[in-house]
Amino acid sequence: MPTRMIYAAALAIFAAGAAMAADPEIKNPLVEGETWAELKYDIVGDREIGDGSALIALDAPYRAEDAAIVPLHLTQTDPDATIESLMIVIDENPAPMAGDFTFGPGMAPLDFELRVRVNQYSNIRVIADTGDGLVMTGRFVKASGGCSAPASKDPEVALASMGQMRLRSFGDKPAMSNTRREAQIMIRHPNYSGLQRDQITQLFINTHFIDELEVYQGEELLFTMKGGISISENPVFRFAYRDNGAPALRVRARDTEGNIFEQILPKDGEI
Repeated sequence: MPTRMIYAAALAIFAAGAAMAADPEIKNPLVEGETWAELKYDIVGDREIGDGSALIALDAPYRAEDAAIVPLHLTQTDPDATIESLMIVIDENPAPMAGDFTFGPGMAPLDFELRVRVNQYSNIRVIADTGDGLVMTGRFVKASGGCSAPASKDPEVALASMGQMRLRSFGDKPAMSNTRREAQIMIRHPNYSGLQRDQITQLFINTHFIDELEVYQGEELLFTMKGGISISENPVFRFAYRDNGAPALRVRARDTEGNIFEQILPKDGEI
């Protein structure tokens, strides 16, 4: 084969590889499987689900570096649409419903990040409710062992710091309200899945996780979550929102042991 043809072929292969890396639709689309057919009724009942690829994009790694903290980034690609709520479903996890979220008007258009556990190679689905019906998009992620991975801290240490919260704001303090801002909230909590073992006793650690979360901007609700065991240890949520001028965010969380954690987090370090 002439040298120029070999070079051209190599360029074509490289270009195809680059396109797959850049385009998540090519890199890791949802795959066919029997699990969703069994789950679908339990998740949405008889409701029809449309194609959500033109409304919302899910960025997720094709092969996760750490199955216990798989990053998900949801971006609303149609800013004129309404997303009232959405569910994140991880087909092959022991408890597939990772989280059920609702969003206030100040979160639109949606730009939202979180971290989840993935227990084995699985489709991750985002099912959004627009008020006019359900739409779905998703990604296939290669990861294993996320729900049974050992906790990063000794149980006594983890429980001692449980409920502590931290807010990080990005960008300068806005000069006026209704400015779009970004924030990141971290909550200390082991979020035990019930599948992890104590590294000393080797006994299973009881399920213990944050199952309800509310985030307010002043008195304005930004978002809520009903969570399950698939939300990662020490949950982190990064999101964009419309600043209404309130000096702080208020976060209220409840876990499966009935503990209530509530904290006022100044947006810019002081009130």
